[in-house]
Amino acid sequence: MDNTSVVKPVPSPEEPSLSHERLDVYKASIEFLAIATDILEKLPSGSTVISNQLDRASLSIVLNIAEGAGKQTAPDKHKFFGIAKGSAMECGGIFDALLVKRKIDRESFVTGKKLLIRIVSMLSKM
Repeated sequence: MDNTSVVKPVPSPEEPSLSHERLDVYKASIEFLAIATDILEKLPSGSTVISNQLDRASLSIVLNIAEGAGKQTAPDKHKFFGIAKGSAMECGGIFDALLVKRKIDRESFVTGKKLLIRIVSMLSKM
């Protein structure tokens, strides 16, 4: 898997950043989004439904973590972190389906699933 062409927007320490960009779970979600994007670019034609689902679910993880981090109350934060966790679980299911359908290589599957497990674990503690 080649993620060298993927721009990762997590800033360096000297760049300005928003608070959510410093969260490990956000950084992991950006890393997963890069993996998902790489997979989406390689999927053959005829994979539109699963492609759209992976695209939406992987982006949902990132966006809901960012939105949750910006909320003021614990219930609001938990709501968005819960949605992000659900989207991460959905991505896990999509990866399983892609593997069964032989549309993803084993290395990408393992790398992505490990990252999803880490993301879900972190979100469960937030």
